[in-house]
Amino acid sequence: MSYEIVTLPAYRAVGLKWEGTFSEIVPNLKNVIKQMQARAHELKHKLNPNILLGLSYHIIEDGFVHYSVYEVSKEQEIPDGMIEIHVPEWTYVKTTHNQGEDIAKTYTDLHKWLFDSDYTAYREAGVDYYDPYMPIKHEHYQVGYNSDDPQFDIFIPIVKK
Repeated sequence: MSYEIVTLPAYRAVGLKWEGTFSEIVPNLKNVIKQMQARAHELKHKLNPNILLGLSYHIIEDGFVHYSVYEVSKEQEIPDGMIEIHVPEWTYVKTTHNQGEDIAKTYTDLHKWLFDSDYTAYREAGVDYYDPYMPIKHEHYQVGYNSDDPQFDIFIPIVKK
């Protein structure tokens, strides 16, 4: 696996929010992602229309909050039932999970890289996280990806140790 340190500018995203425990992921989270894909046409001001974002924040015990969203311009209104989220400029470690590989292994290898690197996962001040290793995980999917065997880029916000 290769790892790259990148800084992404702040952005605004609009889409659907899901929160729940790990035991509730199947089929609930996949359904929310499918709903977002079906409603993507409602977002007329997508900045990267071919990239569906999966933004996960581990702020729930035994679970997380997930945003299935698209980056949008300031002109984008928020359609009924959708939410907006503002992501600040952060520095990330970026890697790619390749189709045909084990997602758990990709994240295990990423965790090992973080442990051995000069970086640690970023934590927002005043927020209680339940994942001590990667409390914030951003995944970028190409529209039309295979949900049963996806390929996607992983971005973990980091800071120097």
